[in-house]
Amino acid sequence: MKIHLIGIGGGHPDQVTVQAVEKLRAVDVFIVADKGASVGDLGAARQDILERHHGGSYRVVEVPDPPRDRSPRQYETAVLDWHDARARAYADVLDGLAEGTVVGFLVWGDPALYDSTIRVVERLAALRGDIEFDVTPGISSVSMLAASHRLVLNRIGGPIVITTGRNLAGDVAAGLDNLVVMLDGNLACSALTGAGWGIHWGANLGTVDEKLVAGPLDDVLADIRRARDEVKATHGWVMDTYLLRRPTE
Repeated sequence: MKIHLIGIGGGHPDQVTVQAVEKLRAVDVFIVADKGASVGDLGAARQDILERHHGGSYRVVEVPDPPRDRSPRQYETAVLDWHDARARAYADVLDGLAEGTVVGFLVWGDPALYDSTIRVVERLAALRGDIEFDVTPGISSVSMLAASHRLVLNRIGGPIVITTGRNLAGDVAAGLDNLVVMLDGNLACSALTGAGWGIHWGANLGTVDEKLVAGPLDDVLADIRRARDEVKATHGWVMDTYLLRRPTE
């Protein structure tokens, strides 16, 4: 069975690459994780992309997302267990499809960057043994953040670290001072006020409802909180990413 993993950017149909359009047009059945009301109007954004770009006949199968332990004692083990449960749920769907059906997963942003779909499909392939899959990159929130703020992420000759809110405190303690932070629903950067950090923040990047805030962290943190709350209240979801940078001496 052929499976296409297709990166679709932040949700706007214009962000879907020509290569991604070619892949999604080859798909007969799209498998979607049903996460309930918590995703707000993301489902409508996905449907807009399909209606704009598919141009043919297809079916969307929504699969209830298995529960995940959000406060585990062993974080990595809990995530891997969740991946296994997802793979088993998707395998049940594939068992009911006709031979030769081409399956697609639409992945927000880029499948290679802080997304679980590749790992889940690897487990799915191990369960069935008859799966061939490929990955089409998408425009990531990191690229969109840099473009929207007209940034070069790295300093001249220097590194850029992409991390998560969960790991931010440890990365700062290790001396890192130029970081892109993802998956930070609690704004871990709030603990860094008073230390001279600057921030470039963006939410729902690349969509018509994109929000941007930039400046010294101490000065704009309240603005970021307000913008974040506004986006979530309006759409039921918020995807935000930010660059933290401390001036060099």
